[in-house]
Amino acid sequence: MQQRDLANGKIWFNEALLTEDPNACFDIAYWQQQDRVIGSAQGRGTTWFIKGEKTEMALRHYRRGGLFGKLVADSYWFTGWQKTRSLQEFSLLQKLHEQGVKVPAPIAARAIKSGFTYRADILQQKIPHSQDLVGLLSQQTLSENLWHQIGQTIAQMHQAKVNHTDLNCHNILLEQQQQVWLIDFDKCYQQSGKGWQQGNLDRLLRSFNKEVTKRNIHFNQDNWQALLAGYRAK
Repeated sequence: MQQRDLANGKIWFNEALLTEDPNACFDIAYWQQQDRVIGSAQGRGTTWFIKGEKTEMALRHYRRGGLFGKLVADSYWFTGWQKTRSLQEFSLLQKLHEQGVKVPAPIAARAIKSGFTYRADILQQKIPHSQDLVGLLSQQTLSENLWHQIGQTIAQMHQAKVNHTDLNCHNILLEQQQQVWLIDFDKCYQQSGKGWQQGNLDRLLRSFNKEVTKRNIHFNQDNWQALLAGYRAK
């Protein structure tokens, strides 16, 4: 990880994956002028998908959710560069990636300080030809082997001592080579012990059941047991 100091902020980046100018890469206009924007997705804000020289990338600006987010959209209390959400997510993705867990490779992160607060952005690998489990299960069933793989991937993350505080079926992707990926590690962290791991699984099960009611996705208890079998085997 390389670091570049700005007058009022810092940029951290992986020079092996980012050959473009780190100072400009968080400005969507920079990519639009080069006709490198290949799509977008809406969440709390817009995530832009970009064709980089080395890999396809996803650019996201950190925004707050909920009622407080309507009052303070994208500012966070500054307590040190190491505690900025962008660097923490970048560092966590890097650790997981190095341990072989299938997560997007971190490419660049930025934090800009203004008074007592900061704003942040992150640029990470876009998983090509992938779809989240909700989209897939709305259309089809998954094999028992794939449910095993999902459980095994979650187990790998837990073996790396990472607590995914928002593990849900939208944050699990399956790509065309039938590989399982985990995404969205904002506000996640490493934690010792094992007591928290069941909470991750409980949250995931609630999300599946919610989508069964909401979208009638193809999910049942046999699928869940297959996921758990893969998780325990790993």
